Amino acid sequence: MTTLRVLHLSDTHLYGDDSRHYGVVDTADHLARVLDRFADEPFELVVCSGDLSEDGTVASYERLLSLVEPWARERGARTLYAMGNHDQRAGFREVLGAGQSGEDLRVLAADPGADPAASPIASTITVAGWRTIVLDTSVPGAGYGEFGAAQAAFLAEALAVPAEHGTVVVMHHPPVAAQTELLQALALDDDSAARLWDAISGTDVRAVLAGHYHHALVETVDGIPVVVTPGVTNLAEAFGPRDEESARDWAGATVVELNESRVRILPVSEPVTGGEVFTLTAEQVQQIIAAAGRP
Repeated sequence: MTTLRVLHLSDTHLYGDDSRHYGVVDTADHLARVLDRFADEPFELVVCSGDLSEDGTVASYERLLSLVEPWARERGARTLYAMGNHDQRAGFREVLGAGQSGEDLRVLAADPGADPAASPIASTITVAGWRTIVLDTSVPGAGYGEFGAAQAAFLAEALAVPAEHGTVVVMHHPPVAAQTELLQALALDDDSAARLWDAISGTDVRAVLAGHYHHALVETVDGIPVVVTPGVTNLAEAFGPRDEESARDWAGATVVELNESRVRILPVSEPVTGGEVFTLTAEQVQQIIAAAGRP
């Protein structure tokens, strides 16, 4: 039985310089710590499911590559990257291309007349019988996510013929509800989530890997687990007052093991200092929703 072992990372929020996230977190150090935590573990695939950069600069994506790629190569693992709401497509595309690479890579074509650098970054490839599909739920300038008709058609076409061992879908905004008012306002809209489930239900998709919420969450829909990994940069409070938002100085990741009969999910989140990164009052949350939420 063939097993795919995945290290699932998300929300690294790297900078092109030495800036700190919320003036507190050294995001490059957090990523290095997480990778070191799994230094003795074997993996076939390293997934980075969005919000890879905080400032969208080429330098931030180059920093990501300098940390992840050597680590993955030492283990013979391939890498996969997806866009998040903090990422910028021009910088992402310049450094990370379509998010994955290989001989039979297929990429979502740009809309006719659109700037290719601004078009969604989606791709599919099959390696060793496992198909991986990168989707782009980002909306330029916004915090919430969308999954449009063009990507749905691309996804459905990719899934029309089953892969030997199955398919893993990677996206930033989870197609399941959030725990807090802020994250729900910045979530994938209901129509987009329904469009995704229409495309993947009854197919060979074994799991959907996502980020964005900065805490671990697993929800099964139509027999397919959605795995939301804890943030590399911080750990969001899932059970505080729903109208507030807070995070602490922790770093996390998830180990996902898949074969033809099972999916095993092992989330890990550990304190760096354990201190407060930020706390947002209900009023501050509403201000962010007004600025970055869905119109």
